[in-house]
Amino acid sequence: MNRSSPTAAAVTADPRTGDRGGARQRPRPTGDDTPRAAAAPADLRTGSRGRPAWRPRAWRPRAWQRLRGLGLWLTAALALLAVGSLAGLLPVQAMRVDSDSMTPTVTSGDLLLVRHGSGPVVRGDIVAVEHPLDGGMLVKRAVGVGGDQVGIEDGVLVVNGSPVCEPAIDPLLLDGVWFGPVTVPPDALFLLSDNRDGSVDSRAFGPVPTSEMVGVVTGRVWPHPGPLPSPSAGC
Repeated sequence: MNRSSPTAAAVTADPRTGDRGGARQRPRPTGDDTPRAAAAPADLRTGSRGRPAWRPRAWRPRAWQRLRGLGLWLTAALALLAVGSLAGLLPVQAMRVDSDSMTPTVTSGDLLLVRHGSGPVVRGDIVAVEHPLDGGMLVKRAVGVGGDQVGIEDGVLVVNGSPVCEPAIDPLLLDGVWFGPVTVPPDALFLLSDNRDGSVDSRAFGPVPTSEMVGVVTGRVWPHPGPLPSPSAGC
């Protein structure tokens, strides 16, 4: 009896796919078919694909706190300086004018800077002194120093026999006014207002000792910062 050699039974193919059940062969990668890592999904909140979002460094809040603290210290220091200046505790003092006796050079409401001390004072300087009558504060112009002879002749200031050029002073307001002459004692000042019509100055209370000086006005702080105009400007 002849025996035929055993053969493998044919496998019927799947009519839908043609698959005969054998092991599925994977295609060999060629060219651009090399395997690639899958892209990381984007973060819907930041749009980042796997990279951490930028965050401020931890020292930034601390630096801001330091700057804020420095600003507070500077503000406090400026406030202390302002208080010390107004109280006269510093070499310079801010002084507010509350009268029009020095117009047009200084007007009411101006904030002036006064350098403490009793001199040296030259003719034409604007000085701050203690009021000889009521103890308040006066801002006047020193028109005469110790040894000078001061007078007013028909509204014109005369010092040591010579008329003084004062462009800021309107002599028509003092038309017919005569005063003196008087001699200024040593270590004293003869003070006049720039607005001399009806102002109280050394014509009423006499020369003022330099020991009663608060200081020399060096400039204006507000509303027009800078030095005050020279009394001889325009002569």
